[in-house]
Amino acid sequence: MFVSLILSKLRSYLRYRETVLELSRLTDRELEDLGISRYDIRGVARGHAA
Repeated sequence: MFVSLILSKLRSYLRYRETVLELSRLTDRELEDLGISRYDIRGVARGHAA
């Protein structure tokens, strides 16, 4: 059970990190088209990883 909890947390963190990296690569215009500001990237990534 402990191992599965650790693996779950690790997977969530990796999803968060990947999402932040992908969104950070977008231009401001592309982010605007998605309705996301650069300031919101981490929050959006946290929501995606949860």
